[in-house]
Order: sequence, then structure tokens, then C-alpha cells
Amino acid sequence: MSERACRPAAFLFTAVLFLCASGPAGALAADAAEDGFKPIFDGKSLDGWDGNPKFWRADGGAIVGQTTAENPTPGNTFIVWRRGDVDDFDLRLSYRLFGGNSGVQVRSFENEKEWGKWVIGGYQADIEAGDRFSGILYGERYRGILADRGQKTVIGKDHNPRVDGSVGDPKEIGAKIKKEDWNDYRIEARGNVVRLWINGQMTCQCTDEDTEMRRSGCIALQLHAGPAMRVEFKNLRLKRLPLGDRKKIVLVAGPDSHGRGSHAHGAGCAFLAKCLEESGLPVLPAVYRGGWPQDPTAFDNADAVAVYCDGGGGHVAMPHLEEVAALAKKGVGLGMLHYGVEVPKGKPGDLFVQWIGGYFETFWSVNPTWKAEFAKFPDHPMARGLKPFKIEDEWYYHMRFPEDAKAVTSILEAVPPESTRNADDSSHGGNAAVRARKGMAEVLAWARERPDGGRGFGFTGGHFHHNWADEGFRRVVLNGLVWIAKAEVPAGGVPVKAVTPAELEAYLGAPPGK
Repeated sequence: MSERACRPAAFLFTAVLFLCASGPAGALAADAAEDGFKPIFDGKSLDGWDGNPKFWRADGGAIVGQTTAENPTPGNTFIVWRRGDVDDFDLRLSYRLFGGNSGVQVRSFENEKEWGKWVIGGYQADIEAGDRFSGILYGERYRGILADRGQKTVIGKDHNPRVDGSVGDPKEIGAKIKKEDWNDYRIEARGNVVRLWINGQMTCQCTDEDTEMRRSGCIALQLHAGPAMRVEFKNLRLKRLPLGDRKKIVLVAGPDSHGRGSHAHGAGCAFLAKCLEESGLPVLPAVYRGGWPQDPTAFDNADAVAVYCDGGGGHVAMPHLEEVAALAKKGVGLGMLHYGVEVPKGKPGDLFVQWIGGYFETFWSVNPTWKAEFAKFPDHPMARGLKPFKIEDEWYYHMRFPEDAKAVTSILEAVPPESTRNADDSSHGGNAAVRARKGMAEVLAWARERPDGGRGFGFTGGHFHHNWADEGFRRVVLNGLVWIAKAEVPAGGVPVKAVTPAELEAYLGAPPGK
């Protein structure tokens, strides 16, 4: 049976509004600026938002969704904020509704293959032109009504909510909601608790103890199927909240390069995030693909940030060094993978030495492809659970490290073939200092404990996507991510599962032309 068939007809209006409100709309914007809220709508365009242009537009400082008798939507349709997913947050906005119903989705999800484009499921904060559903928490394509107006509910592992208290009389709450005028909506999600307010009045609270509880997902605004309607949203502000029960690890993937399966930064980050999700450890990964995040809140509640990208002057962090410096000053862990360990000599290189303990310096370091054999490991959390392994990759070595050798702990060392030292002198080839180290082990991965209390690491492998199938190769990076986030690395290392070539290949997507 479809959700439309299951849901009471009157309730079909709703959709999703988790957004926040306290006081008039003008005051909301001022409060947001003071309290660390950041705008996710620029007030003039749909930049960062993705919806069917037949129904959505920016007009008069608002996001406007509208259907007419001549232009109806056959099903509920949404405009999605594409800048990033949300985990723990406080979201505030103002809305105005003319007919029908609408709402805001948070921590939500898509299934385009089955549902089609611009269709969303997940938690939604409802609004409607009538008197029944504004301020309730609903699960669009996701378990139905989760908390009615005025209720405190707890959802058990049987997926069913039970009333566990009250936040007020539903009629009195409803009387404070204005018709065809601006209302302020607030949605707050902390851990497994979601709370809603309209015009400063809490409307419901839901504690989700279900196995289907979602900790992260997208934000979207709804336009409901049915009679012609118009909804407007403005002053959308988002504030990330610290995760109280786990560590957040942000993975930043630069654009892919070097052909399919090499420098597959997006696929690699997505795979590592999946490994972290399946590890059972108290961590929450977030992935931003295609370059530096456009989400203005991307790092606001991060415990660690790792970057996997092409390097040199084109390193995705180069235009954002001050932002990274601010993260380091806060004690946020920092990690760099493969080409991401290379930045230009001078200020960028000096900062990398401070942040992660070393970097690839042109005309000093080298980047040959060779099979490294790892036999011994230090007593360090990044090395937990590692067993001897060998693997071919483009292993960079001869990094520029600080003069104080105690500032950095070597995690992976191997002796490179002499042929790799004898390349012609060039920005990434051999040089006299490299050749003078004939027969000596080189550092290929390292860890740094910073004086500011933060942690960092560098890992020079990662050229070939298929290498993530190797458990040792994968575990040292996963250990590093967990360690720089200041979560406990298990004695046996981060748990890893066997992965097949086909499973890894799936992260690359379809080959070009397919």
C-alpha cells in the first residue's frame, strides 16, 4: 500500500518544516548573526538549492514554491539544499503559506531510482493552511506521524511512537500560528531528540530510539500535491551543534583526476566513510565531494578534517589556509592523504609542518610508484591491529619534516628500490639528498601531536582506488582518522570487513559513456 493510501487524507498536505523561530522575522536574522547561525539561502537566488523549476523560484527575498490549476504537481515535490547534510543542528526560518500544506525535511534521504527526482523521505516538520497538522513531526515515507502537536513521544525499536509527556495544549499552540502571514519556525536535533517550535512556542518533541533513527541527512522544503497552493520561506539560518555522543570526521574530496580508478578522491572518501559507519565506533563521518565545501557550516562541529585531493598550488585548501588555521587553533584534528600532502614551499609548507607534521616539498621529495613492504610498526594508536603487508602504490617519500624529530612519529616505513632514487633531478624526481639515503628506510605515513592539543597525520599512498581493498592499507588510514578525532582506537585497530573488487568498483560509478 502506498504512503498516500496509508496516510489520512487531511494529513497529506504536510511536508516538512524543522525550521526555527523566535520572535519576528527581522529579529530572527539579527539573533542568528549574534549566535553563530549562518544563512543557507542568499535571499535572491536558488544558488545551492535544487528543485523542479516548474514549481520553485526565488522571489521577493524568499524561496517560493507554487502550484496552480494549470501547473499541478502529480506528487509531493521538494527543493533540496545541496551544500551538505545535517547531523546535530538548530535550523530557523520564517514561512508564509497560502492554501494546502508544506514543510521542511531534515536528516532526510532520496531514492531517485524508486521514487523519481526531487522526492524526499525522512523527518519533516509540518505546516498547513488548516488547523490540524502545523507543528507536528511527521516521517515522510518514513513511519508516519512521529509526534503530534503538544506531544512528547518516544519511538521504540518497534517503530511505533508512544506519548511520554506534553509540551502544551495543542489548541492553544495552534492558536499562535498565523494564517497567510509570516511565522517563525525552529527545528532542533540533538542526538536522537528532535524538537519543534513555531513563533517561540514548542510544538512537539520526539525521542527516537528506533533502529531506523537517522543521525544525518539532507534539508529540503516541500510543495504538496493536491489543490493549488503557494508557500514562501525566508531567513533560513543553520547552526551546527556539537555531537555529544560521538566524534565527527569530515572528509573533503577534491575533484577526481588521473583517469578512472586513480586519484578517485570522491570514491575513496565515500568508501572510507562507509567503513567508519560500519565500524561500530562512536564516530560520525561526513563527506564533501568535488572540492572545498560550499556549506558554510561544514566544519562548525567537526572534531577532525581529512583532505584527499590533488596538491601543489591547486590543493583545495590553498585558498582556505586561514580557515584551516582557525580549525587547528580550536584543536580540530587534520589529516592529508596522498597528493594532498603536497603544497608549495613557504607559508603553506610551514603551516603543514605545524598542522600535520610534514609535507611534500618540490625539488626535495619524490613521488615514484613502487611496492612498499611494511614489517614493523610503532607503539602508536595509528598502528594498532596492523600486520606486515606489502602493496604497490605511488608512495611519496623524503618529506620535509621539522628539525625536532620528536615532533613526529613515523607510522609506516619501507626501504624503496634504488631505482626510485635515481630519476633525473626535477620538481618530483631524484636529487642529491634523496640519493644520499641509499638503502635507508623512508617514512610514508606519520602522526603529529600539536602543541595546541590537536593531532595530525599524513599518508602518502592512495593513488590507486583498488588498494583500499587491502586491510592493512585501509586500517592505518581509518586508525588515523579516528585518532585525530580523539576517539579511542581499539586495541586491534578500527574493525574492517573484507571487500571485493566489485564492491570497490561500485564507488567509482559507471564508466564514461555507460
